[in-house]
Formats: sequence, structure tokens, C-alpha cells
Amino acid sequence: MADHDVITPLLSNHGLSQPSDEPQLIITVDGDGCSDQRFPDRPTNQNGQTNNIQLGIENPFEFLGASRIHVPPTCTIDPFRNHTPRIEGVYEWLKILVCVPIAILRLLLFGLSLLVGYLATKFALYGWKDKQNPMPKWRCRLMWVTRISARCILFSFGYHWIKRRGRPAPRETAPIVVSNHVSYIEPIFFFYELFPTIVASESHDSIPVVGTIIRAMQVIYVNRFSPSSRKHAVSEIKRKASSGRFPRLLLFPEGTTTNGRLLMSFQLGAFIPGYPIQPVVVRYPYVHFDQSWGNIALAKLMFRMFTQFHNFMEVEYLPVISTLKNQKENAVRFAEKTGHAIATSLNVMKTSYSYGDFMLLAKASESKQENPRLYMVEMAMVESMFHLSSMEAVDFLDTFLSMNPDTSGHVKIDDFFRVLRLKTCSFTERIFGLLDVEKRGEITFKQFLFWSAHVLKKPLFRQACEFAFNECHTDGNQYISEQELGDSIKLSIPNLEQYEIHDLANLFDNDHDGRISREDFFACLRRNPLLIALFSLLLIHKNFQPSLKEVV
Repeated sequence: MADHDVITPLLSNHGLSQPSDEPQLIITVDGDGCSDQRFPDRPTNQNGQTNNIQLGIENPFEFLGASRIHVPPTCTIDPFRNHTPRIEGVYEWLKILVCVPIAILRLLLFGLSLLVGYLATKFALYGWKDKQNPMPKWRCRLMWVTRISARCILFSFGYHWIKRRGRPAPRETAPIVVSNHVSYIEPIFFFYELFPTIVASESHDSIPVVGTIIRAMQVIYVNRFSPSSRKHAVSEIKRKASSGRFPRLLLFPEGTTTNGRLLMSFQLGAFIPGYPIQPVVVRYPYVHFDQSWGNIALAKLMFRMFTQFHNFMEVEYLPVISTLKNQKENAVRFAEKTGHAIATSLNVMKTSYSYGDFMLLAKASESKQENPRLYMVEMAMVESMFHLSSMEAVDFLDTFLSMNPDTSGHVKIDDFFRVLRLKTCSFTERIFGLLDVEKRGEITFKQFLFWSAHVLKKPLFRQACEFAFNECHTDGNQYISEQELGDSIKLSIPNLEQYEIHDLANLFDNDHDGRISREDFFACLRRNPLLIALFSLLLIHKNFQPSLKEVV
């Protein structure tokens, strides 16, 4: 699937997770749970046996404050599914055959309109270098040629008339407009109707023809994966919204297209500046042909549009929403109010899906998974709970896919151990058991992601990694040898064979130079945070006491 959104999501919520203050749950570990070879001074009972009651832990992550978590069941709704990806039914085939000659004429109109619009835009932009100030009025008047061309393009796609409800609010009343995002048709419509400034991905600038036209819209470019770029974009939104000399701003806060049957979580870029916003609702009523741009190729979607007698589109301008007077309303609440207004008008459910779910879906599709939608996790909820970025979630999906999930999207315990280089014993089974809440001997990606994020984002995680590294290397050369790593891990997994230690050392040796540096060690644990459990007994025995100042 292609990254086909036009408007880019901006800032997401961030916060700080707090360490758990639950008491540590302690039980006796089985005989294979730990080894006392390195620590002869470990306390013993009356029979001279090691007292494992103090060191045995049911939850190997408890020392981080990572208590058991509830993992919601995987949602089966696919917000990106086009419901008519194939041509089905005698009526639809006959209609396409009848419309083929019409489609040829429409294609010619589309090409001619695009060419005229492109040339008019090039002329309007010629010699204009000052991108920080509004486009001069005479250049904006030239852009009317491109706007009329955009309406002709809509006509060529079968949108002969477009039903409107309500009216656009004056620019001084609502400098920002937000809309749900179903197809590539909405940006064309709003370009004709409002000629707004948009926020777009930097990659769109290089798209032939389209890149030139959006530059004329005084676009705000943003790299969705760069925090500094997102902050700059928010600053530009605020600057241009505050000045009546710029056009109004248009954003699609969902960040990508959906099938219109639900509303995804809003990104906050449109709401952080706090200016009044006019929500707009776009609908595409249909019987035989779903016009949403989901899991369907662009060329096929365009062909289906060209071969319809008429495509229906409805646009409804909702009342302007402002922040509360005498009370500074935060961006999250502002976005929730706006999203509620749009979802209510559409009569759809507002969900925690986000652009991150599209990334996960695309990754699973590229990996030829039979049911890619099983790998969507409602990323907005995950980001809120764990402050985990979409890119980090995709990295965890890479690891999960390497475990060779079956057709139902489950990974069995043996494959889990194989990828993480873990030996089967009561201690490692206890790690897997925390994820396998249903005790089926297999886990889903959502369970794997939730626990990995839960551990990784604990405030004590970084200090635990630092403490573990310092305790593992003993000769002062700032590297961990294979033997030192094995000796440390044997506390948790005894009776490790040399080849098993070697496999684990290769996993930690990120640059494959035969030794584990601090950077190698930290990088491996960030990729595989569940492996910090291997050092839990080492840290507990060494009285791991994190600095509260650093945690706060």
C-alpha cells in the first residue's frame, strides 16, 4: 500500500509514565530458575540450600515497576478497507462497458484540465521568491484558472454536481478548516472551493504537477517523523492563521484516508494554536462503487470513477468550534470536541486508530500476511498509554514477523524463544506467560507490542540497562565479553550451553565485531526490551537502587 495521504499529521500527545508502587510479588523459583555459582555469599536456609525466596520473582519485570497490564482484544474493524475492490455483478459490468467511450472522453478532459492548470500555476509562480509572505493578489487571480481546471477534473471523475449543506465561515471567523479524509477527491474540491493553505509531507513537493500546484497554495511542509519539523509546522500554522493576509488553512487531522465508516484519532497540529475551527464533513453515498481510497490501487480507483454514470459527493459545513472563553482549553480537549462534532454528523464511531495503524497494515501487507488487519493496534491508544512512536511500533512488528506468525497472526512459544535466543526453562516461560494471558502457548502482535512498550517506556528502564552493563563487564575495558555475558545471564537461566551463550552474544553484538560495547548493549535492549528480564536477578542481587531524581 502506498502512503497516499495529502495532509500530514503533526504533534501527538506526550506525557510521562509513572513507576508502579505495587509491592513486589515474590515466590520460590524452581531449581532451574537461577544459579548461585557466582555468588557464594547468597543467604542460605537451615539445610544449607540457597534461599531463593528473596530472589525468585513471578514477574521478571517487577523491579522496573512493570506490573501486569491488560491487553485489549484485537479490533477486527479495518478503517482502510475499500468495500468494492473488485467489479462484481452483471449491472456493474454492463455499466462499465457502456461507459468506456465516455471514460475516454473523460480521460482527455482530465489530461487537458491538468495541463492547463499546471501551466497557469507555473506562470503564477514565475519569479516569486518570497515564500514567507502571502502570494501577491495578481498571482492569486491567475490561480483562478487552476481552480476552474480543478472543477473540470472533478467533472471528469463523474462529480457533475456536488451537494452542499451550510456555508464556509468567513476567514476572520474561522481561519482553520478541518475535514474527514476519504479520497484524493477532497483536496481537489477544497482547492477549487476555498484555495486554502495546506500542510503536506515534504515528499509531496517532488510529485510531478501536483508538487507545483501545492506550492502555489503556500504549503507548510512537514516531516511527520521529525519532532522539530512538526513543531515548526505548528508555529507556521499559528503564524498564518493569525494573519488575515494569508488564506485560511486546511488540515485533514486523521492524517490519511479511511473508508469513511469510522473516524480515526485526530493529530493535534490544527488544534494547538487555539484558533476557531470550522469542521467540514464529506460523504460519498454509493450503492455499487465505494469511492474511498483504501486497499485499492490508484489507477483502478480512477478507472472505476471514469466508468460511472455519476459519482455522488456531499459536503457539509458544520458550525464553527472555538475554545472556551475565559478558559484556555488544551489541544486534546479541542480536538475531541471537533472530532465528536464530525463523528456525530457522519453517524460513525470515533476510534483510536491513527496513521500508525496504516503503517503497521502496510508493513504486514508487504510481508504477505494473510490477514494484515490483525496487526493494527489502535496506535493512538498505544501512544497515549506508553508514549511509543509509530516508527518504534513498526520496528517491533519487524521483530514479531521474524518469529514467523501463523495465518491467524499468532506466534508460538518456540518461535518466540528462537528469535530472542532464549533457552526453555521456568524463568523464560514466565516471561512468555506474562504475554500469553490466555495460556494458549501463543501470542498476538498486540500482546507482544503492549508488553515491549510497557517495559521499554518505564522510567527505570534506561537506568537498569546502565546498571546491568556496568555489572556485566568486569575488566574495566568498557566491553562485555561473551563469557561475561553468559555468567551474568546464568543467574536467571542456568545450565546454558556455550553455543547458547554465543547466540545471545551475537544478538547483543550489534556491529558484529566480536565484543559488546555500551552502544551495542543499549541498542539490543531497545530493540528487544523484554530481554532486560535476563538481568533482573543480577540487578536485584546487586541491590539495584535507581536515582529518584533521574526517574522524576
